[in-house]
Amino acid sequence: MDAPESPQGAPGGLTVAYEDEYLIVVDKPAGLVVHPARGHREGTLAQLLAGRAAGGQDPERAGIVHRLDRDTSGLLLVARSDAVHGSLQRALARREIVREYLALVLGRPRSLTGTIEAPIGRHPRIRTRMTVGGNAPRAASTHFTLERALPGVSLLRLRLDTGRTHQIRVHMQAIGHPVCGDPEYGAPGALGLRRQFLHACRLAFTHPVTEEPVEITSALPDDLLQTLAAAQHGAGGETPGTGAAPDQAG
Repeated sequence: MDAPESPQGAPGGLTVAYEDEYLIVVDKPAGLVVHPARGHREGTLAQLLAGRAAGGQDPERAGIVHRLDRDTSGLLLVARSDAVHGSLQRALARREIVREYLALVLGRPRSLTGTIEAPIGRHPRIRTRMTVGGNAPRAASTHFTLERALPGVSLLRLRLDTGRTHQIRVHMQAIGHPVCGDPEYGAPGALGLRRQFLHACRLAFTHPVTEEPVEITSALPDDLLQTLAAAQHGAGGETPGTGAAPDQAG
């Protein structure tokens, strides 16, 4: 299904990648918090979508089907009714919604493709972080494919089976290839980045009402494109970071 033009103006300068009477796909910019939380009570995506999004038990997260970290950019799925929200949540739990990301990581995985299967829980000492294992760990699965090998870094395409907090960032740190620019999980300031090089680039799912296939893509934003161009030419010299192989590799 082709993405229709948004019938209303994008709220607060947001880019709406897809919208119909049942759901919205927002192309979230880096720096925007998805919903109110401690330290970020105002100016969130959920508040910008007030009156256009609906569904779920938490009114502060109305319509939000899944979330992205504040400094992760890209596609985010939002429902416009409780029924659609429930349907999309169930599809997510059944792994029927494809979520793909592009990430630039330090070093190069030993395999061109692989799967990281490692439970993620809350860090026992640092409340804002997650870790492999940790407190009350939950199963987590991340698939990766090498898109491009560059001097000292690699561009990966990643697909999530689960949606744990900071999942990609934690899993990439765990195999010795942290996301470039990640201030929490091991590569702050890499290649001059001011945020993690992580972008939600593709969503694909069956429409919960029309049952037609929907596929939305998002190009890398300018800051990440510039970093990728610099990395292509080896700007900043060789970057360290060749680590262990993933738990499972194809």
